[in-house]
Amino acid sequence: PVGEQIAEVARLHLNMTKAEAKAKAIEMLGKVRMPDPETVAKRYAHQLSGGQLQRVLIATALTTNPRLLIMDEPTTALDVTTEAVILDLVRDLLAEYETAVLYITHNLGVVARLCHRVGVMYAGELMEQGSIRQVFKSMLHPYTLGLLGCVPRIDVDKHEIVLNTIPGYIPRPDRLPAGCIFAPRCAMAEDACRAARPPLSPTDDPGHLTACRRWPELRADPAKFTTEQKRRDYTSRVSGDVVLEVQNLKKYFKVPWPGLRMMLNRQRPVVHAVDDMSVRVRGRFTMGIVGESGCGKTTFARCIAGLEEATAGSIELENQRLPYAVAQRRPELLKKIQMVFQNPDASLNPQHTVGESVARPLRLLGNVPDEQIDARVRELFKAVNLPEDYIRRLPHELSGGEKQRVAIARAFAADPTLMICDEPISSLDVSVQASLMNLLVDLQEKQGTSYLFISHDLAAVRHLADWIAVVYLGRVWELGSAHDVFAPPRHPYTEALLSALPVPDPDAAQEHIRLEGSVPSAVNLPTGCRFHTRCPRKLGEICETTEPPWQEGENWHRICCHIPLAELAALQADSGVPAAKGG
Repeated sequence: PVGEQIAEVARLHLNMTKAEAKAKAIEMLGKVRMPDPETVAKRYAHQLSGGQLQRVLIATALTTNPRLLIMDEPTTALDVTTEAVILDLVRDLLAEYETAVLYITHNLGVVARLCHRVGVMYAGELMEQGSIRQVFKSMLHPYTLGLLGCVPRIDVDKHEIVLNTIPGYIPRPDRLPAGCIFAPRCAMAEDACRAARPPLSPTDDPGHLTACRRWPELRADPAKFTTEQKRRDYTSRVSGDVVLEVQNLKKYFKVPWPGLRMMLNRQRPVVHAVDDMSVRVRGRFTMGIVGESGCGKTTFARCIAGLEEATAGSIELENQRLPYAVAQRRPELLKKIQMVFQNPDASLNPQHTVGESVARPLRLLGNVPDEQIDARVRELFKAVNLPEDYIRRLPHELSGGEKQRVAIARAFAADPTLMICDEPISSLDVSVQASLMNLLVDLQEKQGTSYLFISHDLAAVRHLADWIAVVYLGRVWELGSAHDVFAPPRHPYTEALLSALPVPDPDAAQEHIRLEGSVPSAVNLPTGCRFHTRCPRKLGEICETTEPPWQEGENWHRICCHIPLAELAALQADSGVPAAKGG
């Protein structure tokens, strides 16, 4: 049990007795705001959610009241609402324990929200260091400037701009350039930059250090060294043809019998992972699916792909009804739906070259003659902007972003009609994320493929998606265009998700709506509105007892809520929650 793991730290490092250590473990679980700490202490790790596990780790780390706490990507795998709660918890606990923190992350919004000072690292060396305001408001290194320029904005989307990226790749540790290690990718680089490596040195702003010899020019005219945002002429707008039609899809998982009484009454409980979800995806269209961890996003996608057998409902691809099980689907249907997973390490065979992984669907699905497979593999690597010599490399020889490009190439090898992207960029840094998002848009433009894009990164979904479905406890609660979902009126759950979005700006005026408690059990669902147990805008008994109706807004924007849309719009107009500005 997790309580014993915390108690072990207390016994070993604080010389406590077994009883004292047990009490200390329960106390620490209470400190990290774990509900019912006595019960949680008796649970095992697999019985806790991701956010709860992170609280247990924080409680364990703070048990000895350390002077320094090192946190290595502690919220990367968490959804935005859980991440926001954990960050608030960390900030409060650090003030209480007077502990210093070394916080390692690739999320610039988290840094702006939590930290006092920041160091920007590249290829093993610090490029810039200073206070949050110094680095975010007056960056003095082109790498920092490039990173901040890669962050997607929520007021524009793929139809309007191409995301800025940092060209090239991080050098291998054994092949670092002689001069500035960022020079091969830097638009400001001169011969002097390539000749000698600049040290991390003070500037005329106290506490602000940089490893760039041209920082005075960068401060005087940052626009001169900023890549102008390219406008995109996105000619391939959404077509009218429906590619995917999912209606009333359900997926229930049976759980073990909890007792003899239920066995006798035959009331076997089930997990309502997906409970009556419906979506429609058109040609050249991206449907974004957002929601907290455990809300059913991935299970929904796996049912469409046939990796999980749905319990009820219908799945139609180009007006053809699909069998629930992938084994029952014909080869010509199999190649029309492909999937890109979150972790390419788990989906690429470590014993095969990446070229072999891309060639495999070409052989299995038989859409390319054997003598043309090698040429087709080269075409696919070129399409995802990977050098041809990468074809002979093994997965461990590639970076995370490069491996994800291989996964995308493999998915496109089958020439799919629909590609399901399940958290494909969540573990990557912002520059690689921007590059992959641009790649997905370019490939959609050329191939005409539709995407089902699942992510807890709302900024990424806003950039890529034409339409967004907001999911909670196995159901869709809001459905509309990306612009409409990001503008009032919103479902209160959507409002909370957006308020938790970390913005890479220390001066951002943003109302933080925190959802108290965990997502309720999908076995014992709440009555009435399923969100009422956590809703900050709960009306009263009607929310607890009556299922909310669907309300129709403009442009087919739909919200499932008891609160009238006009009232929601008025409540949210001045909330400070990020909103889309364009149409």
